[in-house]
Amino acid sequence: MENSKKSIKWVMIAGPYSSGGTEEAQRQKNLEKLNEAALAVFEMGLTPVIGVNCAIPLIQTDARPDAFDRIMMPLSLAMSERCDACLRIAGASQGADQEVERFRKNKKPVFFSLEEVKEFQNRQI
Repeated sequence: MENSKKSIKWVMIAGPYSSGGTEEAQRQKNLEKLNEAALAVFEMGLTPVIGVNCAIPLIQTDARPDAFDRIMMPLSLAMSERCDACLRIAGASQGADQEVERFRKNKKPVFFSLEEVKEFQNRQI
């Protein structure tokens, strides 16, 4: 975990979606892991944000073949600018690593487990 004295409310969940998952079934499993982490963050009283969940409907609506590349990371990175912290879940992902870098650049906390989020939140009370 990286420290910050700012109170957190919006937490981006960053992790693999399409990395290692060219098959639809693997992408779905990756998305389930992101959503499970988001639910746990929500149950802590925080607002979870997953870039993939915002980007997928736009990508599915856009009929152009480059929709994924044009929408996924630009939207996810833009959303990261609005969040207070990042929870990086396990798994290789260049996109998630880019999101983490954005948080570090902006000196916002990056967590690597739900326990770290909870501990940080408890110190803010």
